[in-house]
Amino acid sequence: MLAAPAVQADEAAEMTRGEQKLAKMLEGRVAGEPQNCIRTIGSRSLTSIDDTALVYRDGKTVWVNYTRTPDAIDDGDYLVIKKFSATSLCRTDQIQTYDRAGDFFSGVIMLDDFVPYRIVEEG
Repeated sequence: MLAAPAVQADEAAEMTRGEQKLAKMLEGRVAGEPQNCIRTIGSRSLTSIDDTALVYRDGKTVWVNYTRTPDAIDDGDYLVIKKFSATSLCRTDQIQTYDRAGDFFSGVIMLDDFVPYRIVEEG
């Protein structure tokens, strides 16, 4: 029994800063069935977590897109999203990144499925 906390500490130490931030956002939540698209009506924003994922909050659900190119996600960039639907964000949409300091093109993020994380309700 004493080895388990040490293993957990080692795993936490091996997590990147972005992975730690995402883990904190997802505490107490369970992953659901991945979806190709999510509804994006309203003024909610997409949060980028450096070298890790894109996160979208919708009510009690946190949608995570781990992307096919997580290394293209940089907190120092802003995102330009070219959506094919006015009300949804889909894995086929195009996301370009631009450096905030120099305002130059810095890359492309290739989306994957969106994984919903919901709070576990007891009972």
